[in-house]
Amino acid sequence: MAQTTDYPKAAKYPDLDAVYAECSGPGGLKLAEFIADRLDLKPGTRLLDIGTNRGYQTCFLAKEYGAFVVGIDPWIDPWDAEKRPMVEHVWRNVRAWSIQDQVVPIRVGVPDTGFADRFFDAAYSTTAFEMIRGIQGEAKYRECLAEVLRVLRPGALFGLGEPMHLDVELPEDLAPLVTEGAAAWADCFATIGETVDAFESVGFDVLESGYAPDARAWWDEFCRHDAWCRAHPEEDPRRLEVDDGRWVSFGYVIARRPY
Repeated sequence: MAQTTDYPKAAKYPDLDAVYAECSGPGGLKLAEFIADRLDLKPGTRLLDIGTNRGYQTCFLAKEYGAFVVGIDPWIDPWDAEKRPMVEHVWRNVRAWSIQDQVVPIRVGVPDTGFADRFFDAAYSTTAFEMIRGIQGEAKYRECLAEVLRVLRPGALFGLGEPMHLDVELPEDLAPLVTEGAAAWADCFATIGETVDAFESVGFDVLESGYAPDARAWWDEFCRHDAWCRAHPEEDPRRLEVDDGRWVSFGYVIARRPY
C-alpha cells in the first residue's frame, strides 16, 4: 500500500529489514519522523524516549534532529539468545551510529523513572504505552502518563504513537484473533477518543490527535519486513489480513504540559 506522506529523513535508511530488526511495531523510522516533526525538535533538545526497544528510533532522533536523548526501557529482549536488556542493544546501536555524546540509555521504566520534576524539554514514545494498558490495565496507563507530565517542563510537548483501533464494533470474525492470549490486541488497543481522555485526565492539553494517514501502509510494511512476522505469518499478518482495515489502525497524540 502506498504511503500518503513523504518522509525525507527516514528515506536515508532504505534497508527496511534492518530497520525493523531494531524497531518494534509498525512505522519504523517513518513513524519516528512523523512524531518528531510534530514535536518541532531542535538541536540540543533534552528528549525523553520512553520504551526504546533496540534503539533505532532513539538513534534516528539524535542523528537527524540533533536531540540529546535519554532513552529508557526496563525490558529484557525476549528475542535475544543471551537475554540482554534492551538498553544494551540501544548502546550497541549508539556506537554504530557514532552518537555516543547524544544518547544515554537507562534501564528504567515508567512510572518509576526517578527523574527530577520538569527535567525534559520533550518526550516521545511509540509502540510502548499500549503494552502497559494491555498488561497492567488502564489505571496504570494513566499513572504512566502522569509520570511523563511530571518530568516535562511547562510548555513541553509529548508525542505518542501506538497501535489503536477505530471507533467501531470489533468484527465477529476478527474477535477470536485479537481477544485471546496475554497482551491481546483487544486489551492493548484503544480508540483515539479513549486515549485523548486519558491524556486530559492527568493534566495534559491535547494539541493534535488522530489516526495516522499512513497507518495501513505502516502495518503492511511491518508485516513484510519484521522478522517475527515473516517467520510467523499465522500471527500478526493473519490478524491484519482478516481485519482488512475495518478495526485495526495506528493513532497518535501530541500533548503539552500546561504553562
